[in-house]
Amino acid sequence: MKTIRVTCGHDCPCMCSLLAQVDDGKLIKVSGDPEQPYTAGFACAKVNRDAELVYAPNRIKTPLRRTGPKGSGQFAAITWTDALDEIEQRWKGIVANDGPLALLGYAYSAHQGQINRHLINGLFHAMGSSRLMAGTVCDSCCETAWDMTLGPVGGADPESVAESDLIISWGCDLKAVNVHFWQKAEQRQKQGIKIIVIDPRRTRTAQSADWHLPIRIGTDAALAIGIVHILVRDGKCDEAYLAKHTLGFDRWNAEVVAQFPPARVAEITGLSVDDVERLAAMYGAAPRSFIRIGEGMTRLARGGQALRAVATLPAVTGAYGRRGGGALLLAAGSIDLDFASIRKPSGPAQTRQVNHSLLGEALLTMKEPPINGLLICANNPAVTNPEVQKVKQGLLREDLFTVVHDPIFTDTAKYADIVLPATTYLETSDFYRSYGSYYMQFALAAVAPQGEAWSNMQLAQELARRMGVTDEVFRLTPEQIFPKFFEGSTGAVAKVDPKQLLDHRAVKVAPEGDAQEFRTKSGKLEIYSADLAAEGVPPMPIWEADPQEVMDAAKWPLRLLTTPGYFQSHTAFSANDFLRKREGEPSCVLHPKEAERRVLANGAKVRLFNERGHIGLVLKISDEVGEGVILVPGQRPEAEAVSGTVNILCSDRLTDMGAGATYQSTFLDVEAWDHPAQSTSAR
Repeated sequence: MKTIRVTCGHDCPCMCSLLAQVDDGKLIKVSGDPEQPYTAGFACAKVNRDAELVYAPNRIKTPLRRTGPKGSGQFAAITWTDALDEIEQRWKGIVANDGPLALLGYAYSAHQGQINRHLINGLFHAMGSSRLMAGTVCDSCCETAWDMTLGPVGGADPESVAESDLIISWGCDLKAVNVHFWQKAEQRQKQGIKIIVIDPRRTRTAQSADWHLPIRIGTDAALAIGIVHILVRDGKCDEAYLAKHTLGFDRWNAEVVAQFPPARVAEITGLSVDDVERLAAMYGAAPRSFIRIGEGMTRLARGGQALRAVATLPAVTGAYGRRGGGALLLAAGSIDLDFASIRKPSGPAQTRQVNHSLLGEALLTMKEPPINGLLICANNPAVTNPEVQKVKQGLLREDLFTVVHDPIFTDTAKYADIVLPATTYLETSDFYRSYGSYYMQFALAAVAPQGEAWSNMQLAQELARRMGVTDEVFRLTPEQIFPKFFEGSTGAVAKVDPKQLLDHRAVKVAPEGDAQEFRTKSGKLEIYSADLAAEGVPPMPIWEADPQEVMDAAKWPLRLLTTPGYFQSHTAFSANDFLRKREGEPSCVLHPKEAERRVLANGAKVRLFNERGHIGLVLKISDEVGEGVILVPGQRPEAEAVSGTVNILCSDRLTDMGAGATYQSTFLDVEAWDHPAQSTSAR
């Protein structure tokens, strides 16, 4: 039995350091590495079973070629040589006829190793193809809003929560998506520090908190501004900090904050005036308050304004100036590594971009030239993208040559011409950098690739050779590539010798000092953003009702809330039969009064519908969500549901900042599954 230090490669802010137990080349189990202070020797319930993922019976064993109509799932096994020969021939033909812009690489985050995540897109960058504007399905809105406020910089060190005097989880179900931060927060709770959860759903995190505030979806900015209104009224602002470290507070206070007294905030958010007052009082009395900000609150039409308002709060009390205080959205901005060698090894500085969220639209409408060749790695857009029907229509194009590289046969793979078997993270060596804490690690593969699986890195390097791309990075090993990330590094990273990571233990690279750094043009937290003003976006955080949402709400009685599942947070876990059973069949959650109005019973099959289409799920009746809301947890493959996948119902409209997806701006209704379909009807 050997023990190998590895790193969890799933898309999660924790980036757990793990120990893999390997016996005669077979992975027996994975568990948390007790030497890593943040992840503290335990892994989540999902990752604890990742050995089963490696040996899942539905792993793709060999390359496959389509033998039936697109979408039929009919394929036959072929060799890697045959698959690569066909890809090379088709790509070279596409480039000869239409130029490199007719190709698109579409790799994303199912593998968080930096080399395996980015080298595929780096290949397409070098070829001068159309480029993926990645992350708009997830974090582009919140990142842009944060950068417009604090600059491209990481937030508070999550381990500093050990010194916090108030902890707020704002729109973040820690037990689902950041369990190691929850563990640190819970330790403080046992010492008497209060935990507040602000979330439309009574999550498992909310159930364990001291106080849950069930805010209406999309009203976070109003609540944050209302808190500031009370802090100003009660003389609880840190005026010296505001004067020295912020830009635009006085104007914001006069023009915006004054318009959000407690009564108005209560009306907007659905909270009571007493709760708004109590929250502001608790926040104002805590000099070291820590806000853990979730990304979900920004996946709606005015999501950028919500993030900016919440991220401004620690400046008002001066909490950004004290260790244990501040806010954390992401940490990666302050881990100053240079990934240009894998992301942009060569190629033109500018070329045509394709928004990640708008893949379907791009496949259907982009011309001169159209996208005729597509490689999809580490993503499942036929489930995860908004306007799924558009994505499927685009993938059905007979003139589109699609290659999918994945460990399992996904919904997207059904539409491919060639399907290639991919490794899991436990079968690859790679460099990892957390986006939710200040750690990095170089991890070895625990076991050899299963079947004929190739890593994304191996595939990118072989395709580069065949396409005549000669950049050095396409000939190097992972151990030779990752030291390049440290070239020209600054801050804590500059003090690390890359060789130090070859013992495969995590290394901490948190920013120095106790105060939050700001990397805006002014060097201050910019409440007033001249850059936003220049773009025609309100330059100061504000809450306004979105006109399209108002119209949609007048047509449809329910608003969609999507959240990660506790055991099926995304489809990368769908290969694990045990975890699928733990999560249960794909479901939706409706308040008892909403179910009663529609004469719907718990456990019944129901149809969720709006003007974009309909899906079928199993109903759970619970007051964990309020009236007017329908909750759909988890991203699940279509075959597991009664019918369809939830993103059929979501439009590809984009957010106010960062051109992100607006999943939470979806309105709909629900009825019994055996009721005559009303997929285009509104009330």
